[in-house]
Amino acid sequence: MGEEMTNGTGEGGLLAGGGQPRREESLARMKELLPLLRAASRAYYQEDQEMMSNREYDQLYDEYEALERETGIVLAGSPTRSVGYEAVEELPKERHESPMLSLDKTKSPQELAAFAGTHRSLLSWKLDGLTVVLTYRDGELYKAVTRGNGEVGEVVTNNARVFAGLPLHIQYRGELIIRGEAVISYADFEEINRQIPDEAARYKNPRNLCSGSVRQLNNEVTARRNVHFFAFSLVRAEGVDFGNSHEAQFRWLREQGFEVVEYQVVTGADMEQAVQSFADRIEENAFPSDGLVLLYDDIAYGQSLGRTAKFPRDSIAFKWEDETRLTRLRKVEWSASRTGLINPIAVFDPVELEGTTVSRASVHNVSIVKALALGIGDELEVYKANMIIPQIAANHTRSGTLEIPAACPVCQGPAEIRSLNGVESLYCTNPECQAKRVKSFALMASRDALNIEGLSEATLEKFIAGGFIHEYADLLHLDRWREEIMSMEGFGEKSYENLAASASRARHTTLSRVVYGLGIENIGLANARLLCREFGEDLHALRQAQAEALSAVDGIGPVIAGAFCRYFADERHARELDSLLRELTIEKEFAGGGEQPLAGKTFVITGKVEHFANRKELKERIEGLGGKVTGSVTNRTDYLINNDRASSSSKNKRAQELGIPIISEEEFLELAAGEE
Repeated sequence: MGEEMTNGTGEGGLLAGGGQPRREESLARMKELLPLLRAASRAYYQEDQEMMSNREYDQLYDEYEALERETGIVLAGSPTRSVGYEAVEELPKERHESPMLSLDKTKSPQELAAFAGTHRSLLSWKLDGLTVVLTYRDGELYKAVTRGNGEVGEVVTNNARVFAGLPLHIQYRGELIIRGEAVISYADFEEINRQIPDEAARYKNPRNLCSGSVRQLNNEVTARRNVHFFAFSLVRAEGVDFGNSHEAQFRWLREQGFEVVEYQVVTGADMEQAVQSFADRIEENAFPSDGLVLLYDDIAYGQSLGRTAKFPRDSIAFKWEDETRLTRLRKVEWSASRTGLINPIAVFDPVELEGTTVSRASVHNVSIVKALALGIGDELEVYKANMIIPQIAANHTRSGTLEIPAACPVCQGPAEIRSLNGVESLYCTNPECQAKRVKSFALMASRDALNIEGLSEATLEKFIAGGFIHEYADLLHLDRWREEIMSMEGFGEKSYENLAASASRARHTTLSRVVYGLGIENIGLANARLLCREFGEDLHALRQAQAEALSAVDGIGPVIAGAFCRYFADERHARELDSLLRELTIEKEFAGGGEQPLAGKTFVITGKVEHFANRKELKERIEGLGGKVTGSVTNRTDYLINNDRASSSSKNKRAQELGIPIISEEEFLELAAGEE
């Protein structure tokens, strides 16, 4: 059957001969080359590193381009296509052509085997992300809609266009409708969380991160999140004969360039062995899964079974039978965060679960504490959700004697329970709480804010305890405490001088970095830049803006607008910001009024950057002022930016040969200011 697949060149038809294996080999080679070419390009243009020679890159690029022509497939992120990012004001709603039903469920491999019986079936991962329906017309991605409530979903076509490796152009020209799961890998999830300084603001699991990423109003954010799409169902492919086989559909989708959910062909006889083989690979699986799906391969037979009001009868979901252990609750730790949120963490007698020792589990909020009726000494039943994340399944004692703290565990200031959307959480009300201040100062000093190297949370704790830091402006006046700092353990003259130099450089910054550093709820760097650009980098106008005006900005909704207004309504916040601004030189980040002060200028960036978070940020600044950034020094280059002008790097040598000025970041900023 695998040798008799449609060629996808027209409305269908079967391929006669051995063309399909060659096509699959070509597509596999494209998927091998794509991440390599993207990584090499990123290293060269953004990180000033060379993973391969220019000649080798050109050879691989030419090979990839030829394979695109041969297969007729263009994958998202292709180096042959420029990426055009788009922002929308809202995600339109759309009703699905046919309802997307849920699946009936079982936790018993024996029931799964009985369901399959003697029928040839497909057993696949049940990926844990966001279900999306894709429509292709005339070989092009036409539309993408989320599952929503099964009846109505949201249109996310812009975002689907930047899913990692998703084919944007396929050979098949009829109308194609497929369903699949958008997912984010564990590795990308962990990397994204590592970039969020405040632990309380980090994403709880890959599923939530994926859902938010797919539903972004700006698809540049989606692209950065590295969302993948795995097809799991073909709804329509006009004119294509699949020989009554779902597996044939999967193979055909692979031929068109799609990633298809991993599956095994099974019957009831080998079901338990197949289920165990999936279970054995959960820990090493790159993408989150919350079970398996069993589907009859025979399409006509499955359709003949019809459906219930809730479930189709041709498939069933399998949920892992969670391994549980009984243990005793010994204490609940309450962890305070920068936002004031105090998270409960259950600490219990260690138990073995899924091959590891577990003694802690997040309880998330007060509502869950109350629902579990926790009390010290209670008998808990614990498990690993999806065989990975420790959770409390049940409290068999339910004494309900655990006291919710009335004071913050860090500053001993008053703590109060607040309810948001029906969920109760504990918050510290003391604005001077050290937990809040340490994390707030760490955020302001972080790479994407003022970028003061050397101010870790541990160092800040020492400085706060020493009375050196009371407000943001104090981060730039550590010179007042030179002798005291140099006498501290772990510090010496060189460490102090490095810190002082970094603080001095931090005095030159942009408004968006300052706004981000304030730690306003839901205001990340992207939203800070969005607001600053929209309000012409006029801080007074931004601070005075009403929630309605802020909500009108693309990507800023009423929740973010409300948090922004509440922050600046606080007199202490306003006073502290004013004090900080007196220490800073705010540089223009965006060209205003249609001005492009660096228009016509071409720059190359090399070496380590100090003032900017990274070379990408410096590149964005240049482009925001109308300039162009390239990766190679040529006679068309106007300036090479390198803080080490004495470097013997190839770019420096080339610039010297061509008589092109080599300037530092500081000189670039002076140039940009002069041009303006």
